[in-house]
Amino acid sequence: MPSEHFPVIHWFRRDLRIADNLALHAAAETGSPVIPAYVVSSWKSSHQWTGPKRQHFLCGCLASLAANLTTIDGRLVIRQGDAVHELRQLLVETKAKALYFNTDPDPFGKALEKKIQELCAAMGVACHAFADSTMHGPEEILNLSGLPYRVYTPYSKNWLSKPKATPVSKPAPLRTPDGIKSLPLPTVETWGLETPVGEFVEPGERAARERLKTAVETKIGHYGKLRDLPAEEATSHLGQDLRFGLLSIRTIYAKCVSAMATASISERGGIEIFIKELAWREFYFAILHHFPNVLEEEFNADWRGLPWDEPDWKYEAWQQGRTGFPIVDAGMRQLLSTGFMHNRVRMITAMFLTKDLHIDWRHGESHFMQHLIDGEIASNNGGWQWSAGTGADAAPYFRIQNPWSQSVRYDPQGTYIKRWVPELRDVPAARLMEPPKDGRPLAPGYPLPIVDHGTERGKTLSIFKMHREQSS
Repeated sequence: MPSEHFPVIHWFRRDLRIADNLALHAAAETGSPVIPAYVVSSWKSSHQWTGPKRQHFLCGCLASLAANLTTIDGRLVIRQGDAVHELRQLLVETKAKALYFNTDPDPFGKALEKKIQELCAAMGVACHAFADSTMHGPEEILNLSGLPYRVYTPYSKNWLSKPKATPVSKPAPLRTPDGIKSLPLPTVETWGLETPVGEFVEPGERAARERLKTAVETKIGHYGKLRDLPAEEATSHLGQDLRFGLLSIRTIYAKCVSAMATASISERGGIEIFIKELAWREFYFAILHHFPNVLEEEFNADWRGLPWDEPDWKYEAWQQGRTGFPIVDAGMRQLLSTGFMHNRVRMITAMFLTKDLHIDWRHGESHFMQHLIDGEIASNNGGWQWSAGTGADAAPYFRIQNPWSQSVRYDPQGTYIKRWVPELRDVPAARLMEPPKDGRPLAPGYPLPIVDHGTERGKTLSIFKMHREQSS
């Protein structure tokens, strides 16, 4: 068989789209038949970094991808098991001459990529990896000394100053060969999970592009004014689309720049703030790349070895949204019901766990990853360590958010609270902004606050201060 007739494989990972996909585009440009492949993981029942909602969304994205690939003469090949073993088998079966994939920003994905590159080298197969998930890779944004940034603001200034790549065109027809064995598309039962019940964001590339259109046309121009108000539908809701690669960072950035052209001065300010959030995402990618130990220990060495409390019934109350703090409970119930939580409330709930309940941020980090459909390991870790006061460019340990005053500031009418804590719907908003003064629950069936914020704040200050003194 002439070499030009041998196929190449595109290995889908966290890039579940056909538009503006660097590795897929490059594979198609070879002119060889392209085999689009996805390897389903083989774990069962439970996982530290995912759960039923996330897997349910993934399944929907794979179904959408499979349908979309048929429009460019492609067919998604599904395999399950160890990726190295399954890709080796596919390379042997198809006599593919090259493997294309987009790289993963987390340490687990990088470790797998090294094995894949070694496999290809051993088999004499060309291996082509593309940095598709970020606008600028971790090694591209360094300080004048060639070292990684540890603080966001100087990182973001450097990030913003760099020329930005533009989206690539739709790939040429893939001409996937017939007769390649494929498993059925996965369902949540594939991992031994039950189909989750709730109102979840729609999966798939088309739905993601609609969300981007809505965000650009109606949201990001007001981002600076409204993004911290959880009762408003003012955030982009694009997190899961970036995480699963339904949209590329290049496409999102290009749409933002295009919107600038016709925006008012005020709207341009909102768009600029939104773009800086894209830089925050890549800042946390860079932190994880340069300091992978953050998944195991505090970024700031001063706070390693802090005496955290063991999870107990209060931790369970936090997980269930039964703490007696309305804004905290609203956030946790939104998470359980939808796989999403408003970003301001993520900070409130995270700081409550670490500063009011004194429970190790790692427990909250894992809980969020198991439920957040948009959960990104780097950003989630960065957010949790920020809230705990232990991370890169984190809030100082003595800055402790008061859930009651946060409610006053960001949900003064109790609209968000009442949406997610229905037993409080008939309670006047003013009563939701402070602890019950009469020692009675805010509503029948709703718990009293499980702790006193003032008391726990003082305890946290003492714990951190004592740890610093003992370590110095």
